[in-house]
Amino acid sequence: MHDLLADSSGAVPASLAPLEAVLTDVTNHYRVLEWIRRSPAARLLTRLAQSPDALTHHALDTLPPDTNTAYVRGLLVTAGVLPPRHENLARLETWLAAKLAQLPPHHVTLMRPFAEWGIVKDARRRAARGRYSLSACKGDCTDIRVTIRFLAWLDDQDLHLRDLTQAHLDDWASTHPTQRTRLIPFVRWVHARRIVRDLEIHHRPRQLPGTFQDEATHQAELRRCLTDTGLPLPMRIIGALVRLYALPLTRIVELTTDQFHRDAEAAYLTLDRHPVLVPPALAALLEEQIDQLPAPQPAQGRRHLLLPGSVPGRPRNPVGLADQMKHHGLPVRAARNTALMEAITDLPPIVVADLFGISPATAHRWSQLAGNSWASYLAARQR
Repeated sequence: MHDLLADSSGAVPASLAPLEAVLTDVTNHYRVLEWIRRSPAARLLTRLAQSPDALTHHALDTLPPDTNTAYVRGLLVTAGVLPPRHENLARLETWLAAKLAQLPPHHVTLMRPFAEWGIVKDARRRAARGRYSLSACKGDCTDIRVTIRFLAWLDDQDLHLRDLTQAHLDDWASTHPTQRTRLIPFVRWVHARRIVRDLEIHHRPRQLPGTFQDEATHQAELRRCLTDTGLPLPMRIIGALVRLYALPLTRIVELTTDQFHRDAEAAYLTLDRHPVLVPPALAALLEEQIDQLPAPQPAQGRRHLLLPGSVPGRPRNPVGLADQMKHHGLPVRAARNTALMEAITDLPPIVVADLFGISPATAHRWSQLAGNSWASYLAARQR
């Protein structure tokens, strides 16, 4: 490790000493040696260590955004060499800067304020609450891409944005049916600033959830998560959180160890600033998982991902995690729909929205679904 991080003088720079300590203070040294010998990320770290004074987030942002760069950044943040930042928000901001640099000036004049005030401002607000997920970042990038394509379409039609009519917008929407809803933020933004006249793009009808579990299956899977020691521990915890609290995977992967706490009477998990009672069986699984994690570095304080991914300091990929859960016979969507439906039948929609982190409108739709069709659904499943 000394040879990996040493500069031209043969010494490890003082700024990289915490990183050397993190990489050498491990239980299994053979894995680290194998990483040094074979990993492209280790070779990248060697190159970066030659100029430690220039080692910043901005410098890493200029490198290819691949897994090697992400891994090295995670190591540096974990060791305290670089300050922590919200990576999904940073991904959006870096991507946006590169995208704007490729646009013609007359598009940048419009796209920059829309992206900054219509997209990034909201992303920063959500990131400050810890609720800006990777899927949200990808969705915002898609909104910006679709808006750029729409402006290019206006150029092809020899139309200025101020001359846009409802007929023009309907024409574009009919020829881009899969992108129409992604243009809604832009249409609302330009209309609010009186750049265009009254225009509308209608949302496609929201599809009601179609996959549920009967109560026996739901309870059997929950019991399996809490008692089956043959399942990997992370799978048991994730399966129980989905079935008890209807948490989506995008939220579960962001949970940190400091959100779990225990007092003299019970254990709790803080969700959206609300402590939620944790059953003893699940509390034992959470404590076992926390005990298996390496001690957090001083730079991390008490925050440590409950279910860390392969990249240091970064959460797991929810898409790959869903495939893993399915492989172990613990489907996520049907179980979450069922848990959410059970909650909405017992609690007011506004309480469910606040507790589970969904919008009030979504909770209201679920409440309507529960009142209109949940009873008939259960009756049909029992026949």
